[in-house]
Amino acid sequence: MKLQYIAIGDIHGCLKSIEALWKSIASFTDAKFIFVGDYIDRGPNSKGVIDFLIEIQSERDCIFLRGNHEQMLLDAIDHGSMDHWLINGGESTLFSYGTDLRVSNIPEAHLNFIRKTELYLNTENYFFSHAGAPPNMTIEDSIESPDKHDYFLWGREHLNALDTSWEKTVVFGHTPRAFPIRKPQMLGIDTGCVYNEIGYGKLTAVLLPEEKFIEQKSLDKIT
Repeated sequence: MKLQYIAIGDIHGCLKSIEALWKSIASFTDAKFIFVGDYIDRGPNSKGVIDFLIEIQSERDCIFLRGNHEQMLLDAIDHGSMDHWLINGGESTLFSYGTDLRVSNIPEAHLNFIRKTELYLNTENYFFSHAGAPPNMTIEDSIESPDKHDYFLWGREHLNALDTSWEKTVVFGHTPRAFPIRKPQMLGIDTGCVYNEIGYGKLTAVLLPEEKFIEQKSLDKIT
């Protein structure tokens, strides 16, 4: 039996949306579920999203990748980079844990979950990361170059590259688009669940190797 993967795009605190999408994909009981990061910030219920992800990891084979927003939270805690995180949606995350906006309100179990997220998942035919991979390097070379690992969280240069050096398909989120990005060896699945702009407001998953997209219209009230 072939191994199936289901990758899920950026959730950004949209609990109702991921709960509804999960009902559409949880029936794939033998699949490996890869969440590509950005579980928190901007949306209304980051706390609820982390609770939900912790719950389902005991039910299914799940891999949780780190997004740049999880990294900003960790940087705020570990290095005092609070302002950078707050202006990028961190305030909404703190509100979901309490109105006094203190990092100390975040439960240790949630911080442990975030710290255990992975930078990438490398499989025979796919490379999963939050942002993508350097377009001018092979996947193996980028993995073996620690100075390039920030690209897995933040990079976007591959989106405008005419060609890449990748030896397999890269699946990523990070850059919201009205529709999934589908190019040779490139699948982008951030469809802006947390945004109200026309064309956005969808949470997207992709079933692999079929490359079937499964979309859920956002059910969360974004202010």
